[in-house]
Amino acid sequence: MTMENPLEEMESYELWATYFLYLVGGILFVGLALDQMSVENPLTDSIYEFYLDPILGEATGDSGYNIVNTMTYAIVLGAFVLSLSAWLRKLGIDGSDNTIIALFPCVLWAATGEVVEDAEMFDSRLSSLFVSPGVHFQTAGWVIISGALGYFITNNSEISESEESDIVNSLASILILCQFILYAHSISIGPQGAIGLEMLVIFGLVSVFLPQFMGESLDNFSTIQRLVYLTGFGGTMIFLGAIFSYSLSIDPSDVVLWPLIFIIGLPAIVCWQMYNYGKESAEILHSHGMISGVLPVGMTEAEYLDSTSPEKDLMEKHRTAAAFASPVVFLAVAGQILDGIATAIGIGYLGYKEKHVLSDKVIEILGNEFGFTFVKIGLAGIILYFFTIANFEHRQRHLRLLVGLAMLVVGMAPGLRNVGRAMIGV
Repeated sequence: MTMENPLEEMESYELWATYFLYLVGGILFVGLALDQMSVENPLTDSIYEFYLDPILGEATGDSGYNIVNTMTYAIVLGAFVLSLSAWLRKLGIDGSDNTIIALFPCVLWAATGEVVEDAEMFDSRLSSLFVSPGVHFQTAGWVIISGALGYFITNNSEISESEESDIVNSLASILILCQFILYAHSISIGPQGAIGLEMLVIFGLVSVFLPQFMGESLDNFSTIQRLVYLTGFGGTMIFLGAIFSYSLSIDPSDVVLWPLIFIIGLPAIVCWQMYNYGKESAEILHSHGMISGVLPVGMTEAEYLDSTSPEKDLMEKHRTAAAFASPVVFLAVAGQILDGIATAIGIGYLGYKEKHVLSDKVIEILGNEFGFTFVKIGLAGIILYFFTIANFEHRQRHLRLLVGLAMLVVGMAPGLRNVGRAMIGV
């Protein structure tokens, strides 16, 4: 959990990304403050027209995206990735592939939470918080809370290693219980509160005690990774309980399961095949303390390209295959493929419409929803190619993780939401 130089300064691009986020936050604050003071102004009007009204409208009518907020979200996401990678480095957070595995349940959390919202199960106070992109900020909130607690435990000299495991499990159970109380209460008083919620209760109670039984299976995780993983996994279980409760309340003929074979099955096969293809090379590099595409400590890309050494020869021999076996890579690739298949099946066979302006434009140009699938497969190939050739400096290893995570989230999260909606017919 330590790093070579926790105080190393940010790169200029990281600073500019951070300043940009401060600027965006400041503009948003001013616009909303003026609104609270009932001061009419174009800034507030623009914020509501392009950003807030689509989110509030989607909570009741699925109003979708527009070109302005789509481009803004993309730019903000890029700046967030650059800025956050610097802060993770400064805090000494583990930059290994285990981190993205620990964050994976949080992706599932966001997707299943959106499905619960699509089924109109939350009451009005929470429903808009589960509309994209707001749901991802809420997801980040739970990640920050659990990660901060894990960071405190790791850096508290008064806590022994033998005590850490029990404390982490207890804190994870408490965080999951908080989610259960908050979301189960909202669902119980929501529009669907009259349906039987027995599965929600069962799944929720199981999730609360789950950390006590998963300890040994997470031994490869750091304290921070373990707490984040458990919190996300437990929250996902709660939402799955809500989805099961809803599915039992509707006509069985409205439950559609066959898309799972293609939407989940095919990307899962891709992940498995990629992992098996590169596993041996990844293990060879790992045995020498190397990660595919990550340069030695203190070495720039220019220095690496000009260097000659047995270590470089070993890296170049195995880097392409090893990249296939990295969760950062195969999850990002699978996410894009999953989204492409889900969109094609949803539009072509289940009567859904594409709400994302860019995706809809692609489908319009190609004239066929399956054309979008091939575009997504092509994008997956570009992502794979990028990670096989990219050289990340050692201090940029968190950036590598976050680039992969961003590609995973923008693909898999909406794709899983789509398949969840399809299953229960909402």
